[in-house]
Amino acid sequence: MQIQAGQYKGRRIKTVANAPYRPSTSVVRKSLFEILGDLSGKNVLDLFAGSGILGFEAASRGAESVTFVELSMRVISLLKINGSFFKNTEFHYYRTDALKFLNKYKSYDLILADPPYQFAETELVAKKAINRINRNGFLVLESSPREFSISPTRVKQYGDTQLTFWKKEI
Repeated sequence: MQIQAGQYKGRRIKTVANAPYRPSTSVVRKSLFEILGDLSGKNVLDLFAGSGILGFEAASRGAESVTFVELSMRVISLLKINGSFFKNTEFHYYRTDALKFLNKYKSYDLILADPPYQFAETELVAKKAINRINRNGFLVLESSPREFSISPTRVKQYGDTQLTFWKKEI
């Protein structure tokens, strides 16, 4: 897996053998970051980080800081190794449950959430994450196709993957 654009375009990201996660495909990532545009100076949260590819793409595209939230210690260790190659972004790593994290930490300019497709509380993640978006910030949730009770700003579908966007205007 490699970074698609930005300062670190082409850099390979090491992943865990027999990984307990499903990374975003290159087609989905390309579309996502084309929609988001310039991330210079942004404060980004990568929830359910897995490989960290979404956070590392954001870093390569100018994000000032990226916070990774992941339950697996093995995955967190590899995220730290991969993060050590990036020189212009501040990284933070939290080994905790995503919902617990959203209950207590700060707000972000961009929240990227990619829970497992079978995760039962995807709607709850969306509701809590929306409250952690800074003004004019975005929440982007990757999931299997579904509808949410909170009206999204935009929805894009790629086969069995859906990107749902919420923008905080106020």
